Amino acid sequence: AQVGAFKLDVRAHDANTKGEVVIENQFGNTDHSHLGQLLTYASGFDAHAVVWIAENFRDEHREALDFLNHRTGEDTQFFGVEIEVWRIGSSLPAPHFNVVATPNEWRTQTVRGSRSGNVSDRRERYRAFFQPLMDTLRKNHRFTNARTAQPQNWYYFSAGHAQRVQYEATLASGRRARTGLYIDNTDKDWNKNLFDNLKNYQVEIESELGEPLEWERLDDRRASRIAVYIDGSIDDSEDKLAVTRTWMVEHLLKFKEVFGPRLDELVE
Repeated sequence: AQVGAFKLDVRAHDANTKGEVVIENQFGNTDHSHLGQLLTYASGFDAHAVVWIAENFRDEHREALDFLNHRTGEDTQFFGVEIEVWRIGSSLPAPHFNVVATPNEWRTQTVRGSRSGNVSDRRERYRAFFQPLMDTLRKNHRFTNARTAQPQNWYYFSAGHAQRVQYEATLASGRRARTGLYIDNTDKDWNKNLFDNLKNYQVEIESELGEPLEWERLDDRRASRIAVYIDGSIDDSEDKLAVTRTWMVEHLLKFKEVFGPRLDELVE
């Protein structure tokens, strides 16, 4: 699709919202030139979603997309995607996409469900639970810029690094409410290495937090988690849910206070 003297690689439409989607493909590492082209295409088509696909994302460009997502809100959403080629056994090569930058409030299933109006009563209860939590963290503690809760049973908050290291609040299955640190960069070895380095400080970390933690290396998965749990479910009474929400806020703030400086050192 032509935009002045430039040509957009792929112009698409969101099947649910009918909004414009612009997709820019790039060989090799991301660069400033393609970031400029991406913004030109987004402006030219008044895009609802902007997707930049490359073999490797530089940290500064991933951070640029995070900055744009913080500033543009829900009207325009920016995505950074790294592409790999995978082969299993003797199969034909197939593309594999790693999403490395997304709007903080975006998740495919929940956004589609919300916009199509097909949101169950249970998922609406999750939205009602997390909205006050999000508002408290944003207004009272400047913990997040997120404004709109989605109808889902979990929420991640950026730990302030380009890598996918996030603070987590979840109403998990089996009546377990959880807060913690979720490490899910695109590189499994990187995730396990960061987890192991943090675990070296287990005694000091748990002493500063004032309670023991669940150190979940999750060897069969790419991600790792460090968390604390209490009894809690979306089926609880409003009074009990309020107690759980307060507990989550307090522990998210504790996790940031205790883990933040260590992450600054280890991630950098």
